[in-house]
Amino acid sequence: MQLDATTQNTIDKWLNGSYDQDTKEQIRQLLEKEAFTELTDSFYRDLEFGTGGLRGIMGPGSNRINKYTIGTATQGLSNYLLAKYPGEKIKVAIAHDSRNNSDYFAGVTADVFSANGIHVYFFEALRPTPELSFAVRELGCKSGVMLTASHNPKEYNGYKAYGADGGQFTSPDDKLVMDEVAKIKSIEEVKFGRIDANIEFIGKDIDELYLNKIAELSVSPEAIARQKDLKIVYSPIHGTGITLVPGALEKFGFGNVILVEEQSTPDGNFPTVVYPNPEEKEALTLALKKAEEIDADLVLATDPDADRVGIAVKNSDGEFVLLNGNQTGSLLINYLLSAWEENGKLNGEQYIVKTIVTSNLIDAIAADKKVTCYNTLTGFKWIGALMTQLQGKQTFIGGGEESYGYLIGELVRDKDAVVSCAFIAEMTAFYKDKGSSLFDALQDMYVKYGFYKEELVSITKKGKTGAEEIKALMEKFRNNPPATLGGSKIATLKDYELRTETDLATGEKKPLELPKSDVLQFITEDGSIISARPSGTEPKIKFYCSVNTPLKDKTSFKSTDSALSAKVKTIISDLGV
Repeated sequence: MQLDATTQNTIDKWLNGSYDQDTKEQIRQLLEKEAFTELTDSFYRDLEFGTGGLRGIMGPGSNRINKYTIGTATQGLSNYLLAKYPGEKIKVAIAHDSRNNSDYFAGVTADVFSANGIHVYFFEALRPTPELSFAVRELGCKSGVMLTASHNPKEYNGYKAYGADGGQFTSPDDKLVMDEVAKIKSIEEVKFGRIDANIEFIGKDIDELYLNKIAELSVSPEAIARQKDLKIVYSPIHGTGITLVPGALEKFGFGNVILVEEQSTPDGNFPTVVYPNPEEKEALTLALKKAEEIDADLVLATDPDADRVGIAVKNSDGEFVLLNGNQTGSLLINYLLSAWEENGKLNGEQYIVKTIVTSNLIDAIAADKKVTCYNTLTGFKWIGALMTQLQGKQTFIGGGEESYGYLIGELVRDKDAVVSCAFIAEMTAFYKDKGSSLFDALQDMYVKYGFYKEELVSITKKGKTGAEEIKALMEKFRNNPPATLGGSKIATLKDYELRTETDLATGEKKPLELPKSDVLQFITEDGSIISARPSGTEPKIKFYCSVNTPLKDKTSFKSTDSALSAKVKTIISDLGV
């Protein structure tokens, strides 16, 4: 294998340009080893600054996360801010998670902003993503940056950019920022010269303000007071959750929180897990072991930047089981709406939000409670943007997405595992106070609204060829949709890229109101929904399968669960992926 001309040209620019000697030496070593595949993946393109910012593997190269790609992104964002707010004092906030080099990349980001005359509020140590969103709004910032790659493997890092509303950028500003980043053609255009006078350190005062405001959201304080000794096992999985989640639980009134000590120290190598992802059972192994030892009521685990939370509860047989993101999200919405209803607070002016690939069980619950449920595209930025749009017109109760991200209240504009942990604990206390468990509540919800079961199939493809394979796969499904899935005919095809909904029996088309996005949804005659969506941040394609059926009673739970699991397997087989 040889390097193509474009890749070689970019490598030459880095070897001859104003890059540090260590970076150049790493490139030379790869050339000497003839590591052409790695060199191609590192240099065949510029790491794309997408609508959420940057995410990628750390290392030298134009398609890697390093000082120079971070610096270029920050210079482009600075240029956007200076053009958008001429003559104003511009303030930004910066935070970082526990990943290797996150603190360094946060420093680079602060350097570039400060060199551009922008005032930086810099968190003195690692903090969760939602607190960064909170700080942007609280401190009157025009933007914010979080250095994190969420729950990706340890080789990754990333850069999440936020607007003045505390949410990730959406149209038209996302395109304007991307255009400014793309305009930078040379590293010489990036101002790396830090101006200390433009950097102000923040920390504990913001923590306290944020935690106090979270505590004010509690809707069942009496139940918590009676169940304050609820046994809660919590793991931050070596991430930022340790800085705020225990404090949030304490503010809510929980006095019996047991930490998973082996995972409580922030560590970017994530030494006790394969992936620091609370969606994976393996990541909760130590937490589950601790829960069994002490007979806990609830297990909570957050990802490195503490915007997602996974939970485990005891089932009817007394065994700990993990709930998936749809189950936890549905339980939270059901609890919140029920509690608001019990308190006489629902008056038709409230709303909840979910994404199009999140369980339609939530829509059913909202309809029953006569609360508006909005559906957005996948990605919490769309939920945040809708919240900003509706601010002062309707009251946001809560919302979330199937990927373990939820938000309660209007303090931030991104998913928030800190407030979610507090409310999941409150919800557990609420049901325990009524002589029930969270698993009982799950079954009761299914009996009332139907048993909804969802599964996610995620396929990762590596590098340039992987991206091309994913594109080809989407084109195949778009141009030749399957006739049946899971033994039921496809009745409707929703193509969010073309923004059309097609009745496959009649050929009738109608427009979709949501913005353009590369997502396909197949809806079968029996109500199953299968969505295909390439990831916007990594070389991955995801298939979301949702099936449902009535649940006669709780004694039928296991047999119905098995039947729905079998149906999902058939659908996945039919997809041929």
